[in-house]
Amino acid sequence: MSCARVFETTRAEGRAALVGYLPAGFPDKRGSLDAVRAMVDAGCDAIEVGLPYTDPVIDGPTVQAAAQQALDAGTRIDDVMRTVEAVASTGATAVVMTYWNPVERYGVERFAQELLDAGGAGLITPDLTPDFAPEWIAAADARDLDKIFLVAPSSTDERIAMTTAASRGFVYATAVMGVTGTRTTTSDLAEPLVARARATTDLPIGVGLGVSNGDQAAEIAGFADAVIVGSAFCRAVLDAPDLPSALRGLSTLAEDLAAGVRRG
Repeated sequence: MSCARVFETTRAEGRAALVGYLPAGFPDKRGSLDAVRAMVDAGCDAIEVGLPYTDPVIDGPTVQAAAQQALDAGTRIDDVMRTVEAVASTGATAVVMTYWNPVERYGVERFAQELLDAGGAGLITPDLTPDFAPEWIAAADARDLDKIFLVAPSSTDERIAMTTAASRGFVYATAVMGVTGTRTTTSDLAEPLVARARATTDLPIGVGLGVSNGDQAAEIAGFADAVIVGSAFCRAVLDAPDLPSALRGLSTLAEDLAAGVRRG
């Protein structure tokens, strides 16, 4: 399912979308497939499939630990595509979240085609800005893949306008400055950033970085089109003694967050 169709559905229901993140191959290759299905079954509208990377500069310690576990399990790009297929087979939307270096080394055209063939909707590129992305933009446009670029509280109005104009699917608003991770309160920078981005585009705006429970999800859902949750899902798996416990933890968290976006 494309990102556009997800937001058509959630807007018709009068709510924000819930987007969950988990690295491919985490906690292991087979377990990650069960994990993303559990997240969808419990209420995630879309899944960000993380491509594990050795130098995750904006990820906090929880996501770093999850990605390292996936790398230690031998996760490769083929496994990322299999995870995308698992999400797509549920009817939910699958997008890949990746740093740019692995895509460039793999081959941009090859990566884009394999993502399309796997049923993926697009790509989130946290360290790639539109002005340095002509090869990806061309490959994505040729396949109608979504180009999800990031805006931050430090972005100038000019850069926000440039970024949203180049995006397709939705715009990813990073709600806090610094690395990712769960927080006890949501950032007061989130709502003004969403307003600044919304002034430049009709695309949906998703807010990520820091949400860890349903109450926070409800708060963000009051002004954003999507609530994006990563570290909390990774922590639910890292803290579990075994896969069945991890799956139960993921389901419980997703249900709480899904209820939150509906309250919002």
